[in-house]
Amino acid sequence: MTAPSHEPDTRGATRVQVTPDPANASTGELIGQLTEQLSSLVRNEARLAQAEVTQKAKKLGAGAGLFGGAGLTAFFGVAVLLSAAVLGLAELMPGWLAALIVAVVLFVVAGVLALVGKKDVAQASPPLPTQAIAGVQADVATVKQGLSR
Repeated sequence: MTAPSHEPDTRGATRVQVTPDPANASTGELIGQLTEQLSSLVRNEARLAQAEVTQKAKKLGAGAGLFGGAGLTAFFGVAVLLSAAVLGLAELMPGWLAALIVAVVLFVVAGVLALVGKKDVAQASPPLPTQAIAGVQADVATVKQGLSR
């Protein structure tokens, strides 16, 4: 490994940012720091909000898909129940009992899908970036406290 060179870099401009000590900094330097820090803070909070909304939207989509699956499964359960009624009345044989058992199993599956979907939708609601909002409120409170000194 080579030792760091103190010669200027001729390949391109480099920017070294030196943060002055707040006790010895001028008003202009402090305002510059404040502007940089606020813009960085706003960008970070916006990224957090975007990530949070994306995560909640995914959960909402999964929950809606599970509700759709529950509805389709319930539809097939009704179709099988109708088949059981037809078989029971037409034949008066044990074939309808098998169809009835299948229908009950389909309704149980539909119930499980509906409960899981409800849980996912409840976790994704409301689709607001609550963590980001709380972070911004805390940041505003900190800035207000700092300005009041």
